[in-house]
Amino acid sequence: MPKPLKYNKKLDELNEEEKQLLEINKKSIADFVEQSPSISDVNYATRNAHAKTYAVAKGTFWINPIIPESLKPFFNKEKFDLIIRFSNAQLKIQNSKKDFPAYGFAVQVRDENNNLLSNYPLVNFPLFPVNSVSTFLKLFTAVNRFYIQGWRNIFSIVTQMVKLIPSVFTGSFIRNILKLIGKRNDFILSFDYYSVGAFRLGDHMMKIKLSPKSVNKNIGKKQNTRKALRSYLQRNDFTADVLIQFCYDLKDQPINNLNIEWKNSPFIKIGEIKIDKNSLLNPRESCNELLSFNPFESKAIFQPVGKIQKLRDEAYKVSVQTRRKINTLLHGKKSEL
Repeated sequence: MPKPLKYNKKLDELNEEEKQLLEINKKSIADFVEQSPSISDVNYATRNAHAKTYAVAKGTFWINPIIPESLKPFFNKEKFDLIIRFSNAQLKIQNSKKDFPAYGFAVQVRDENNNLLSNYPLVNFPLFPVNSVSTFLKLFTAVNRFYIQGWRNIFSIVTQMVKLIPSVFTGSFIRNILKLIGKRNDFILSFDYYSVGAFRLGDHMMKIKLSPKSVNKNIGKKQNTRKALRSYLQRNDFTADVLIQFCYDLKDQPINNLNIEWKNSPFIKIGEIKIDKNSLLNPRESCNELLSFNPFESKAIFQPVGKIQKLRDEAYKVSVQTRRKINTLLHGKKSEL
C-alpha cells in the first residue's frame, strides 16, 4: 500500500474572482439569517443550511483497539464524548409529514475535559454537484436572495442550475441519485453518512463514512421524521461503524472534484459511534440551538481540505455570528458551547 499524500495548503486557495464572490455570498448569508425567523415562521434565527433540527443527542466514539499503529497518535483514548445533531438540509423549516431525504448527521468530538477536538458535518449523500467555486457561490447567493426577495431572483437560480448539468451527469452521481430515490422513504438512521469533502488527519487527508448497524429501514413509515427519530432514540441504542479512506493519488482520490467517488482507497474502521437510549437533549434549549458544528473550529490537524470546503469556513462564521446575535437579542442567552 502506498503512503498517503501529505496535505498541501495550495489545495485550499481561492483565486481573486472567487474571493470577491465569497464576500457577496457572505452578505447574502447574513441577510438570510437575519430574516430567517420570518422565513421559517419560528421565534429564533435559523442556520442558513440544515435549518431544521430533528434531534440533538449525546453519544460516545469508541476507538477500535486494533487500528493501525500510524493512527494511534490521533485516537489515543479508549473513547471520546460526542454531541450529535440530526437535521434536514433545507434552508427553510417546513412542518411537513415527510421531508425530502437530505439528512444531516453532524458530529462534535470532545475530550474528557469537554474541550472541542473536531466537528464533522456529515450527510446521507456522498457527492456534491458543483466543482466550480464560482458557480456554487453564485447559486448559493441567488438561493439566499430568493428566500428574502422572492421570485424576482428565480432567473439567476435557473441560470446557475443549468451550469450544474455537466457535473451531475457522471456515473457516480447518477448511481447515487438512483440509490437515494430508492431509499427516499427509509428511516433516517438506516442511511450511511459521508463527509463528502476531505479532512486532514495530521499531515494526511481523509474522507469519512458512518455505516449504521442493524437499523430497520422501515421504522417510522407512518410518522414524520422527527417523531420517528426521537421515538427510536428514546427506546433503542444506536451504533454505527466509523470508516475512513486516505488520499494516496489525486487522480483516484481528488480533493477538489466532489462529484465522483474515491476509488482504490480501502476503508479502514477506526471505531464506532454509540448513542445510548434516552440520551436525547432538548433541541429547543438555547444552548443547543446555538451549537456550532463549524469544522474550521476543529484543531488544525482535523480541519477540512479543498476549495469548496474552504468556502464553508467563511460561511459558517457569518452564519453563526449572525445567528447568535439575533438569538441573543430574542432570548437573552448565549451559547454555552
